Amino acid sequence: MRHINEIYINGQFVQPHGTGVMQLINPANKTVIADVRLADEEDARRAIAAAKAAYKSFSRSSKEERIGYLQAMHDAIQRRSQELIEVMITEYGGTRRMCTGTVARSANSFLLAIELLKSFDFVRQAGTARVTMEPLGVVGLITPWNANYGFICSKLSTALVAGSTAVIKPSELSAMQTNLLTQCLHEAGLPPGIFNIVTGRGDTVGAEITRHPDIAKISFTGSTVVGKQIARGAVDTMKRVTLELGGKSPNILLDDADLATAIPQAVMAAAFNNGQACLAATRLIVPEQRLEEVKVLVKQAVAAMKVGDPGDEDTAIGPLVTQKQYERVQSYIRLGVEEGAELLVGGEGHPQGLEQGYFVKPTVFVNVTNDMRIAREEIFGPVLSILTYRTEEEAIDIANDTVYGLHGYVSGADLERANRVASQIVAGRVFINGLYDEPRAPFGGFKQSGIGREFGPYGLEAYVEPKAIIGYDVPVHENAQR
Repeated sequence: MRHINEIYINGQFVQPHGTGVMQLINPANKTVIADVRLADEEDARRAIAAAKAAYKSFSRSSKEERIGYLQAMHDAIQRRSQELIEVMITEYGGTRRMCTGTVARSANSFLLAIELLKSFDFVRQAGTARVTMEPLGVVGLITPWNANYGFICSKLSTALVAGSTAVIKPSELSAMQTNLLTQCLHEAGLPPGIFNIVTGRGDTVGAEITRHPDIAKISFTGSTVVGKQIARGAVDTMKRVTLELGGKSPNILLDDADLATAIPQAVMAAAFNNGQACLAATRLIVPEQRLEEVKVLVKQAVAAMKVGDPGDEDTAIGPLVTQKQYERVQSYIRLGVEEGAELLVGGEGHPQGLEQGYFVKPTVFVNVTNDMRIAREEIFGPVLSILTYRTEEEAIDIANDTVYGLHGYVSGADLERANRVASQIVAGRVFINGLYDEPRAPFGGFKQSGIGREFGPYGLEAYVEPKAIIGYDVPVHENAQR
């Protein structure tokens, strides 16, 4: 069993001031694989001080210097990519395919940051004013457990492009992944204090980052409940915030959709990352007259998805991350039955032969109405609700009848029509006829799915503040005459 008793502050691995210890459990077999000593408020303050000191010089670094740092970070992750994959599978329970993709995207985020840095215009003209896009200062990056490497790398790379320094608070459930990733980033050889990684609880480290006056901005990915708490706390010191929060994403199948293609995609969109994804398409909205066809194809698609050992190449769904998460999903499955929805496939309990881990049966309900809690609340597991509509307008109304607005999906043979429907879905991203990966496109939500955007130039804009200088081109003697 591993013992993780170090955090990363000012370019060094140091022992936390905090004394709390928690166990890490392999979700596939419920065995204890490590314990981690958690940081506390004092550790957060030390990390913030280090980042503040480093900001003075790093904020004035050249594009060429930042590009060198970003390239070194990419290369360091690439060198140890296989280790990163294996640790993520073991600690998180993500499938091999998902973890491999996450590590690749994590490394690639630094290359995308280089591309962005080269093209981003930090000096602009507004009438007679010169406008410079200034880095904000020290940013607090608070990341979740469902794609630990990816969130850390994408947020950190954007902060570095802007010229800000960072204090990162990853989820304590990802401490093994974080420790290995920190080793990689340390090997990149950046000057001390530019980034600091402090693994601790949200009510200690996260709370200190939220209230500390030397944190200029917070970028948080996680639940809407916690995002609201951060927003309330951040306003006391007028911190800028980017909040990427929950979702209950609709997937509209138009009546001309090719169901043989669209249904397997719909099931995958609901269950990928073991269902633990904020953008999961957990509300499938189908034409009433095609429901019986949909039911047959959904059963076939679910049956074709292997639930099992996340390390196997052909596993589509692994375990949930913790016992708490397992129980949460079970409670929603029970609730769906109690609310009167028809259980099409799945249900309570473990899949046969997988009782030793936090595995759940991929579950699909039909005859769901949009007032049921299973259709309104984020479950964060492989549970799909199927709703029906009679007209295109009704389908759009159902899709938008939610407090969330993170993501949407549309499938249909008539591309012009599919685009028309997509344009009416209130969400930060909409996929048409497929599942895509475009890290340059903005990501974030409408309504209670968050504030602001991440990725690409839209994400970078949230890490800089415009500063107007007027009179920069007027000779001194002319100013004196005014």
